[in-house]
Amino acid sequence: MKIPSAALFVAAATLPLFASASEMTRPEAGKPPIMKTSEIKPGMKGVAWTVFQGLEPEPVPVEIIGVWKNMWGPGQDIILGKMGGKVQRTNVAGGMSGSPVYIDGKLIGAVSTRIGAFSPDAICGITPVELMLEVQDFDTSQPADAIVPDRVQARSPYRIPGDLLNQAVAAGASPKILDSPYLTPIETPLAFSGFHESVLREFGPFFQQLGIKAVQGGASSTLRSPKPAPGWEKSLRPGDAISAVLVSGDMSISALGTVTYNDGKKVLAFGHPLFNIGPVNMPIAKAEVLMVFASSFSPNKFGNATEIVGALRQDRHSAILGELGATSEMIPVEVTVRSFNDAGAVRKEKKVSFNVFVQQKWTPYLMMVTLFNCISGLNDFAEEATYRLMGQVELDGEEPLSLSTMQAPSDLPIPAPMQLAGWWGDKFNRLFLNAAKFPKFKSVNATIDLLPERRVASIENAWVAESEVDAGSEVPVKVFLRPFRGERIEREFKVKIPTGLPKGTHRLLLSDADTLNRMQARGASNRYMDLQQTVSLINQERSNNKLYVSILQSRPTVYYDDKTLPSLPASVLNVLQTGRTASRGFTASAETAHEQLEIPFDQIISGSFSLNITVR
Repeated sequence: MKIPSAALFVAAATLPLFASASEMTRPEAGKPPIMKTSEIKPGMKGVAWTVFQGLEPEPVPVEIIGVWKNMWGPGQDIILGKMGGKVQRTNVAGGMSGSPVYIDGKLIGAVSTRIGAFSPDAICGITPVELMLEVQDFDTSQPADAIVPDRVQARSPYRIPGDLLNQAVAAGASPKILDSPYLTPIETPLAFSGFHESVLREFGPFFQQLGIKAVQGGASSTLRSPKPAPGWEKSLRPGDAISAVLVSGDMSISALGTVTYNDGKKVLAFGHPLFNIGPVNMPIAKAEVLMVFASSFSPNKFGNATEIVGALRQDRHSAILGELGATSEMIPVEVTVRSFNDAGAVRKEKKVSFNVFVQQKWTPYLMMVTLFNCISGLNDFAEEATYRLMGQVELDGEEPLSLSTMQAPSDLPIPAPMQLAGWWGDKFNRLFLNAAKFPKFKSVNATIDLLPERRVASIENAWVAESEVDAGSEVPVKVFLRPFRGERIEREFKVKIPTGLPKGTHRLLLSDADTLNRMQARGASNRYMDLQQTVSLINQERSNNKLYVSILQSRPTVYYDDKTLPSLPASVLNVLQTGRTASRGFTASAETAHEQLEIPFDQIISGSFSLNITVR
């Protein structure tokens, strides 16, 4: 059979590429010689190092296609290459980000981008090492395009110029890449260990929009303390797998990539940002690769984070920068989940301990994801279950934050566990949003009770024994509540009429927590509240499993930051209005609510009802 001359040419061109790769020894730590982008020419043969299985990286032949000028921005080029060896079968996979590429023993950069889905060729973009080394000189400012949970944005694809496409075809790439000539950043596999598949199903699309691939993964039992493990000095050599650790412990979340550069203390990896949030303090760990999932659509590495060996210090446009031997601050969290039987006794109890990395946008979201995971996938889960949460957040230099709420199924399309997780994450978001001081967390503890059936009740009616009362006396009151199912609930109690309550008609208000919280929340509208005021305001919030009894007086109340100023005289109100500033305004209500009583229920209370009383 006659072999076409074109095929012979491609085979001949490929042989020396494989030969040079097999002869190379793996790179070691230390400052390597650098080849500048200006020295790189089409047709040059190089080798990349990446881990396909286990811990040891393997060489991968690379043929240079050309240099794409100004792709990242003015003066920021990217190198295009065609990868051979095993990558011809797997394609350029998630987790290969940062794989160092050498030509004649000189480091040229890191694999960072690939041709879009369904490309038959392993075409990659290589971030020049000059751009990556710039990360060491950056300050502590945050990039404007940081990828954080409240700023969802997909990473943009980049169309390849025609001249580079021609060079790619000349290098042996299939003309089919002309159908989708886009270069996209390699998705970072975000491995979730100890997480139920429902968590990935619920939150996976969100991470996808951030350019992050959520996958089920694993983590070593040693991944518990943020302190570097013994032997960190010899870890994370060029070509090794690296994990940036967002959560560690009984459950973990880690982002997998490859080390590009190690000078003995500082390491560079990825060749593109993780979240592009600039200065960061996140643990970095060694990683073991289980396999590379070969796919023309979404190839990915699967692996386990093993031992923490340092801290991530910079997350920038062209690389991430880590410091070996450094320790990152993390928040220790313990969640206890208890299930109850119909008799009200604890049937089963489970404790989960983990650590969450500290960042003002990501920490609240991770608190939400981890709490949702703690109550997902349990055998005790039921559609009509009610969730009761009691928690405490210990802060350095501040009073503890005490949290309490209940969540039950409702007519909303959001399941109760997701509503509870959102409520939990919002409290941490408010702490970080204070304008004066970055919160320092000592510990977080929460207990979640799974109660059988939907436990909700609405205030339906109320009755007072006497409508005409004397100041200082006690008045019998009866309230009627309508539960979701079952008999109407009656509760009788006595309300003490304040001694100083003036004569005239007033309102006796029986309400849920939201009614009173909304009134007080109006005063928290200014953006200059400090951490102490934020903690105080959260601690003053009422719990939704109590019924609150208040006497409303027709005198104004002012809500200012975390303070409630009841029954203000008109003269004082005028002074406040004159002296207020636009940045620190206050809200006034026409009535003053004097809380007299709170009645606990083992149900979520909603609604309100008022009765008129006259003080003689």
